Amino acid sequence: MAKELKDYVRTIPDFPKKGILFRDITTVAQDADGLKLAIDTMQDLIKDVDFDVIVGAESRGFIFGTPIAYNLHKPMVLIRKKGKLPWKTVSVDYALEYGTATLEMHQDAIKPGQKVLIVDDLMATGGTAEAMIKLVEKCGGVVAGVLVLMELKGLKGREALAPYPVYSAIQYEGN
Repeated sequence: MAKELKDYVRTIPDFPKKGILFRDITTVAQDADGLKLAIDTMQDLIKDVDFDVIVGAESRGFIFGTPIAYNLHKPMVLIRKKGKLPWKTVSVDYALEYGTATLEMHQDAIKPGQKVLIVDDLMATGGTAEAMIKLVEKCGGVVAGVLVLMELKGLKGREALAPYPVYSAIQYEGN
């Protein structure tokens, strides 16, 4: 019997604190069949989405965005933590559970009017995706959607990103 995508995700109870069920995607990436299923499933979710370029945030957005960009022959734009990109950048600050962080993208990475698909591994509250949306729009890009491997529905990230379409390969009801 073929394994489902959720079967490749390791669940670790009480990490990083008691009461949390941590969904570990490293077990998806380290299994050739799991990685292929993840990429194929994610790619299938966006088969009818019209977009020109993929953006992904450091570092797990790179893992899933790059093979999809390669398969679909689309450019891949890297969004990184502050100070990691060598060229002129645009940046956005966003809230974390304890404090803030800054994401950056090269200012010439997205052309005005380009339709952009945002790819990441996980959507919880939607904060990182919202920051990426702001970066894309600062450059004049149009967000075509947000594609994630996993969505924690209990944290309501999808609602926070409305009206942008969200596509998730795996959905967990809790947080």
